[in-house]
Amino acid sequence: MSSDPLLQLLRRKARFTDRELADLLSLDQSAVAARIAAWEADGTILGHHAVINPEATGDTSVSAFIEVKVTPERGGGFDRLAMRVARFDQVVSCYLASGGYDLMVVVEGGDLREVARFVSEKLSSLDGVISTATHFRLKTYKENGFLFERQASTERLAVSP
Repeated sequence: MSSDPLLQLLRRKARFTDRELADLLSLDQSAVAARIAAWEADGTILGHHAVINPEATGDTSVSAFIEVKVTPERGGGFDRLAMRVARFDQVVSCYLASGGYDLMVVVEGGDLREVARFVSEKLSSLDGVISTATHFRLKTYKENGFLFERQASTERLAVSP
């Protein structure tokens, strides 16, 4: 995470106004606006988004986490294939990972079959993809720092002898 306090605030809440950010950081509002504009121009800030609770909106789409093992390319490593994967519309996120697989790909689709078709017809058929393992998201508890449960239960579990 960046050590810049302005970027840290924006990561937590992108809807701060320039005035609120300036007040929180004891900076000039125009300086804050200029820094944000510069970060947007140079690609430091890639976008702003809201974290939406799909249960509150009735969204029935499906998300899957796909572990992908690939053969690294000579001279390009994992980058070229990872960028090909990342460009698919169904791919929400794509990460190089350590461990038993090389890429962690997050995919969204309208239903299970749509995600399965993406994996079998597009992802698995790419040259360099050795294998995939798909894990479907069943429930979200926390995303991008936001808890999805409004009221945390303080109720203690019964202990039986």
